[in-house]
Amino acid sequence: MIRHVLAAALLFAGVCGFSTAAHAASDAATAKTVIVRPASFVTVQDLEFGNIIAGRTAGTVVVPPTGVRSATGGVSLVSPTDFAPARFAGQGSPGQLVSISVSSTSVNLTRIGGTQTMRIDTFVIGSSPTVILGTAPTVFVIGSSTGVFNFPVGATLRVGANQAEGSYQGSFAISFNYL
Repeated sequence: MIRHVLAAALLFAGVCGFSTAAHAASDAATAKTVIVRPASFVTVQDLEFGNIIAGRTAGTVVVPPTGVRSATGGVSLVSPTDFAPARFAGQGSPGQLVSISVSSTSVNLTRIGGTQTMRIDTFVIGSSPTVILGTAPTVFVIGSSTGVFNFPVGATLRVGANQAEGSYQGSFAISFNYL
């Protein structure tokens, strides 16, 4: 049995408020690649909840493994395109069994430069059908004819009432075992 543990960074782009002041901004992107060896497992995309506005009442932001992000309670979504589920990829053998689990069913995101936190939970893997990941391994079969696979993982962000403005981050680990 080969066991891989990979940590995925969780990035929360920031709780933001509206401002009437105009300003210019720029940003940079990074280009990268990873060579994947057989019986391996890598993070392709970090989990991003995107920009939101926290309200006077608590709420949630759900980033599903596939589909459209949603919000409940006092949370408002700022942009329909600034979010992404985490995405993992690897290579095994066609028809090979693999087990997948998450390090914890609940993870705190901490405000950068502060002590405020938000919790994420309900990690969902984009399988058919979708499955909630837990700390106990769930077994899957590699269905591709090449053994190469790619799967998304979504989660739910718990936003507090009047959550402090700023960028929040944390991490979680996915354990992946080739059986």
